[in-house]
Amino acid sequence: MEIITSNKNQRIKDLQKLNKDSRFRRQQGVFIVEGIRMFAELPVERVRQVVLSETAWSRYRTEFADMGFGLADENFMVVKDYLYENISQTKSPQGLMAVVECMHYTLEDLMKPMREGETPIYLILETLQDPGNMGTIIRSSEAAGVAGVIIGGASCDPYSQKVVRSTMGAIFRVPFIISENLSADIEKLKKNGVFIYGAHLNGTPLYEENLNKPVAFLIGNEGNGLSDEVAATADGLIRIPMEGSVESLNAAVSATLLAYEAYRQRISS
Repeated sequence: MEIITSNKNQRIKDLQKLNKDSRFRRQQGVFIVEGIRMFAELPVERVRQVVLSETAWSRYRTEFADMGFGLADENFMVVKDYLYENISQTKSPQGLMAVVECMHYTLEDLMKPMREGETPIYLILETLQDPGNMGTIIRSSEAAGVAGVIIGGASCDPYSQKVVRSTMGAIFRVPFIISENLSADIEKLKKNGVFIYGAHLNGTPLYEENLNKPVAFLIGNEGNGLSDEVAATADGLIRIPMEGSVESLNAAVSATLLAYEAYRQRISS
C-alpha cells in the first residue's frame, strides 16, 4: 500500500482546509472526525474517506476490516506519522481520521414524533458560541430523549471538530438543523402545538411548570442570554432555581437540566 509522505498532496491540502474552514465544509457537505472511539460510532455508509497514520494502520487494520470499511478503496489513505500530526486537530492524535457526509434534516423531520402522537422535547440554541457547550448539549439531548436541536445561524459550527468530539458520537444520532430564520422556525413549532419556553432569569421556577406536553426550550448566548427579540417569541419564560450568589448557569448545564426535567415528568406520569 502506498504511504503518502508529502503535505503537497492535494488530498492532504483538502483535509487541512476541511479542518479550518467551515465554509469549505458546507460547500463539500462533509466534516471530519478523529479517534478510535468516534470511529466505533461512525455510520459506515456516510464515510467518504479514511486516513490513518502509519502507526495506526499497523495497530488497527484488523479492527477496520471488522468495522466494514473498504480498505482497498481509493479513498482509504495511509500517511506518515509526522504528516498526520500536521493535519490533526487533536493534541495527542491517535492516527485515525474520517471524512463523513453531513446529516441533512429538516424542521419537518424534527416534528415527525408529534405526527406520531408523541410529546417531544426540543432545544433551540440562539447564538451559542462555545463548541464545548454545543457538543455537550447534543450529547445530553440524546440522553434525555430530545427529539431535535435547532441551531441559530449565528451559533458556532456544529461540524467543527471541537463540537464533534464533545458529542461523543451523539452527533450521528441526534437530529438537528441549522436555522436560517430562527423566529420563523419557532413560529412553525408553535403552530404545530409546541409550547415554547425561554430560559430566562425572570421566568417561572422550573419545577412549578407542567412540561408533559410538546415543549421547546430557548437557550441564549453564553454571555448575554436570550436576545429580547427571541425571548419575545416564547409562550412563557422559565428559570432554574438557584441558591447562594450564583446568578446564572453554564448554557450546556442549563439546557441539560431543562431537558431532563421534561424527560423526568414524562417517565413519571
